[in-house]
Amino acid sequence: MTAQPGVNLRVNGDRLWDMLMDMAKIGPGIAGGNNRQTLTDEDAEGRRLFQRWCEDGRLTMGVDTMGNMFMTRAGTDPDALPVYVGSHLDTQPTGGKYDGVLGVLAGLEVVRSMNDLNIKTKHPIVVTNWTNEEGARFAPAMLFAGMLTQEYAYARKDMDGKSFGDELKRIGWLGDEEVGARPMHAYFEYHIEQGPILEAEDRQIGVVTHCQGLWWLEFTLTGREAHTGSTPMNLRVNAGLAMARIMEMVQGVAMSEQPGAVGGVGQVKFSPNSRNVLPGTVVFTVDIRTPSQEKLDRMRAKIEAEAATICETLGVGCSVEAVGHFDPVTFDPKLVASVRKAAEDLGYSHMDIISGAGHDACWAAKVAPATMIMCPCVGGLSHNEAEEISKDWATAGADVLLRAVLETAEIVG
Repeated sequence: MTAQPGVNLRVNGDRLWDMLMDMAKIGPGIAGGNNRQTLTDEDAEGRRLFQRWCEDGRLTMGVDTMGNMFMTRAGTDPDALPVYVGSHLDTQPTGGKYDGVLGVLAGLEVVRSMNDLNIKTKHPIVVTNWTNEEGARFAPAMLFAGMLTQEYAYARKDMDGKSFGDELKRIGWLGDEEVGARPMHAYFEYHIEQGPILEAEDRQIGVVTHCQGLWWLEFTLTGREAHTGSTPMNLRVNAGLAMARIMEMVQGVAMSEQPGAVGGVGQVKFSPNSRNVLPGTVVFTVDIRTPSQEKLDRMRAKIEAEAATICETLGVGCSVEAVGHFDPVTFDPKLVASVRKAAEDLGYSHMDIISGAGHDACWAAKVAPATMIMCPCVGGLSHNEAEEISKDWATAGADVLLRAVLETAEIVG
């Protein structure tokens, strides 16, 4: 590191791990993971714990009107733009203990380690918890990003009809800062890989160069409710059958764009969802991803066109709404190089990698230089209560994060 060459700066890995385990006690799942979905009582409790830890570390808090939390460590230059570090504390309904949470708490550990070492930086450092990154409860994911109007975001409803705006207010995390009003010098995000590559290659650090683009396409198919036993096959208007054929078609479209493209369906809602009634309505979401803009555009167009043909053949009504999207992202080359050099200086094995999942950094990259660091996860398993990493993996990535953040924030003295 240019600021203090030869100094072997590292985080306190035991303290980071203890924070991860303590946060995991809030919103426990049923199989060892977590259910701390956004804007729930559990989310509010996790936020309060994070706030307490940050205030113990002498950080000051700001909260915007989307509930995003910004915990600031002052720099020596009042005119220098802040270096942001963060991720998210919300989880999937059957989520793990590390997805998102690792990035938030590693950011806090970076600041705590700086305090321990009495390190001052020119640029302020802001540790951030972004609201609704997962999108499990309120679609689309990452409503915080300011790319959609606040009115639209507040009106989004969960499966129980509760609105984002009402729930944000109910749990007490409606702030007063304007969304997007904070300029950034740079943004770093540390995250588990959520895939099997790093573990398979026996690498400790993933240097993230790109992030896949994605579309979430929500299909609403309208058929005719009818008795499954007494309705002849040739007289059915079967929305469930249309869904099945579309799912198979999505598989084919993704396979035709190999390598580097994926597609599938992860959420389905039948109505009336009865054993002996053909569904009158089926709502499901197609998720397609690729780092190629050309492939992403082609996949969406092909899926929507072929779905319309399938439904027309079966007499089923079909409407499609794009409920989530971002274009492929190329992360800042200078920050990527800083992460790579930090890993080399610390002696950690590393490799360049493309993120297969969407992240907060994808949105931050639209307004500031940004990059990501990844650590392995066991079996590549994520969005699952069995998600697991080791303390050594967590610590190695946090060490790299510390180095890269300090280089960017500029050590003083």
